Amino acid sequence: MRGLAEHLRVGLVAAALAAGGMAPSAWAQGTLRIGMTASDIPLTTGQADNGGEGMRFTGYTVYDALINWDLSSATKPSDLTPGLATSWEVDAADKTKWIFKLRPGVTFHDGSPFTAESVVWNFDKLLKTDAPQFDPRQSAQGRSRIPGVASYRVVDPMTVEITTKAPDATLPYQIAWIMMSSPAQWEKLGKSWDAFAKTPSGTGPWKLTLFAPRERAEMAPFAEYWDKARVPKLDKLVLVPLPEANARVAALRSGQVDWIEAPPPDAIASLKGAGFSIVTNAYPHNWTWHLSRAEGSPWNDIRVRKAANLAVDREGMKEMLSGLMIPAQGFMPPGSAWFGSPTFKPTYDPDAAKKLLAEAGYGPNKPIVTKILIAPSGSGQMQPLPMNELIQQNLADIGIKVNFEVVEWNALINLWRAGSKADVSRGATGINFSYFIQDPFTGFIRHLQCNLAAPNGTNWGHYCDPEMDKLFDQIRTTFDPAAQIKVLQKVHEKYVDEALFLMVAHDTNPRAMSSKVKGFVQAQNWYQDFSPITVGK
Repeated sequence: MRGLAEHLRVGLVAAALAAGGMAPSAWAQGTLRIGMTASDIPLTTGQADNGGEGMRFTGYTVYDALINWDLSSATKPSDLTPGLATSWEVDAADKTKWIFKLRPGVTFHDGSPFTAESVVWNFDKLLKTDAPQFDPRQSAQGRSRIPGVASYRVVDPMTVEITTKAPDATLPYQIAWIMMSSPAQWEKLGKSWDAFAKTPSGTGPWKLTLFAPRERAEMAPFAEYWDKARVPKLDKLVLVPLPEANARVAALRSGQVDWIEAPPPDAIASLKGAGFSIVTNAYPHNWTWHLSRAEGSPWNDIRVRKAANLAVDREGMKEMLSGLMIPAQGFMPPGSAWFGSPTFKPTYDPDAAKKLLAEAGYGPNKPIVTKILIAPSGSGQMQPLPMNELIQQNLADIGIKVNFEVVEWNALINLWRAGSKADVSRGATGINFSYFIQDPFTGFIRHLQCNLAAPNGTNWGHYCDPEMDKLFDQIRTTFDPAAQIKVLQKVHEKYVDEALFLMVAHDTNPRAMSSKVKGFVQAQNWYQDFSPITVGK
């Protein structure tokens, strides 16, 4: 039945492409068709949904932030780079105030100018519930990304001041999440975000030209893009939702797409043999179980948390994934500048795991029984079903019986935002989630700060430790980068030594693509730059 479903899915993709006048034989040189892991086209209005994949494909393509990510190198970690702001600095006398100087001469796709008023309008669409342009869907994606922002104002047409609730050295990373949509286009379309989704207008290098939910989206280069080096070389970029891994492979083999995200490991060798390229790179990502610390959760006992971390056969999982993972030694990947020197090592030691679990009063004859929320696919989720099945067996071997509740990726994101105490989480004590860990806020603070417990933030497990909060405050108030790294190391040591997550893997971000695809540089980032790519005949 699974094979039939995948066959029908690929057939539907082909029919959808043909219906748009784009059957495979009719594709012109310079068109790149990508099979995504998402089950739908991510939100196109600015703040994309579907996690990092959404931001990759409908965020940083159609839009820009005041501060962007430098995606030009495969050999060094990405860093922040000027986007719609040419510079930003904190006030030396009042470290809650930041001045952003905007880039002159930038226009939205509809031709309207980008100004300081545009910036304020875009913050209002996320934060000001009584603003005419307030959008609950975008706010759900963006509000939690900028918890430090207290207020913002126009200083002059090309200058914006942002005030934080307290001194916050992580603000530039937060601002890099916020995409700028066109106020003029929203007005023109009757002040309707639904209408805007079909014909959006940002300042990014790509313009959305066709939006067909659950079928495809098409983009064309924005010739007037402000960064002339990043005006796309392709004629067209096409996104196709293909959540089933084998369906993505079938679409690639049949020539219906040129590129697929997250190819299944068991297909790698045959794809290489058929002449397809497999591109990988380490990037700031981890694959975890985020554990509930609500009352009654078995994970409140550090012995249980450590036992679970010692029960997972990560090397066996790596072999299962054809080498396409880095076994976790902590929350951060090995070699991270923030890794520090934790004393607990999450290696595979089932005997030690059983001993710890016995000390906690459990074991094979008296198992812990619990529920974990997982998705069958999704942005950064790697191969979640076989990976979770292996963990399920590993934990059963030591006396932890896990039942899974499987939900679609975007639904899982909503459950993550709701938190472990919410009724919609159905009593689950863990959620399998892949995390962007590229900056101090998204890498550490948002997961565990007391006042960011869901639904106020994305502290899904309702963890709260005043000592950890003190370290988070130190991160925010340490503006010297070298000194901040030392604080980040202390945070990571606490993450690992207290086994605050089930730390499993770091992704190598594999992609499979036709040999016709040229010029792609896989950045060490969740996002990628499609501008240099060409597709030959």
